[in-house]
Amino acid sequence: MAVLSWKHHTLIQSLLERGPLTEKEFHFIFTGITGQNPGTHQGKFNDYLLKINRELSYVQLDLRACRDPYDGRVYFGVVNNVSDDQSKLGTKYSVPQIAFFKAIIEAIAQDVTAEGTICNLDALNIKLENQVLNSSGSQSQDVPAAFKNFTMSHKEKTLDQLVKDKWLCYTEDDNIGLGIRSILDLRSWFHNAGVPSCQVCNEAGFKAKLCPNDGCAVRIHHYCLKKRFSQKGMLVCPSCDTQWQYQPPKAEPIEVEDEETEPVQSQPSSNPGPSQPSLRSKRKRQRLDNVETAGCSSQASGANRKRVTRSSAHPR
Repeated sequence: MAVLSWKHHTLIQSLLERGPLTEKEFHFIFTGITGQNPGTHQGKFNDYLLKINRELSYVQLDLRACRDPYDGRVYFGVVNNVSDDQSKLGTKYSVPQIAFFKAIIEAIAQDVTAEGTICNLDALNIKLENQVLNSSGSQSQDVPAAFKNFTMSHKEKTLDQLVKDKWLCYTEDDNIGLGIRSILDLRSWFHNAGVPSCQVCNEAGFKAKLCPNDGCAVRIHHYCLKKRFSQKGMLVCPSCDTQWQYQPPKAEPIEVEDEETEPVQSQPSSNPGPSQPSLRSKRKRQRLDNVETAGCSSQASGANRKRVTRSSAHPR
């Protein structure tokens, strides 16, 4: 096993302590450590990442880059490649909170309109009972007491914490989207869940532009469309030859800041208790008050319900 230098350790530590970093932030740190700009020394930059990943693979970790489908920016982060009962012990979230989060990402992934979001009220109305499965994989009637006691207030606090920890994000249209940590960590989950891929980059297309032809299942990320249009000036669907028209997306993630709360460490060790302060702000309360104006249904039934259907769409 090759020994990593202090420069490699500093790069790893910066990602572990600060969480996922934008490409600009990570490049700035790399330049400060090595004195070389990744833009002009791409080979050197890649060699560093390759050496780091060789060593991280021994502990089932991976330094990974991905593009955020909400704002098109590239992020770097360290992710866990193993999802088992032992790795779950490292999370600060309780079992009901994890089930709540899982229901949200399932609802977003299953949305056939590929909006990449779920309405705030729809998320709060998710029923955790739908997440309880028996040994055969079907829904169980034996619901744990912790799930039954998971109130609306608990859901609101959990949403705040998931956004703060970058597992979820708030978009400009006041909906909830996947945070950059989810996008980095859940790459294999998207594939196993059958989420259709972008036709251009082959990454999960849970937030993407659908082919104008309702009978075609092709979807392309907004930033992939933008790049294609800048190169060709026009674009036709690679599957059905329908002409595409590009419009820049209006929904972008909003970073939630709280000046009175200390930053959350990337490797927390304890579960949040009932007394943990909420990050709800005036903007959050305003979002809940005006949720009907965003087209949110008050009759949401849970994560397995598809909020909007596309009658002619078909799975791959």
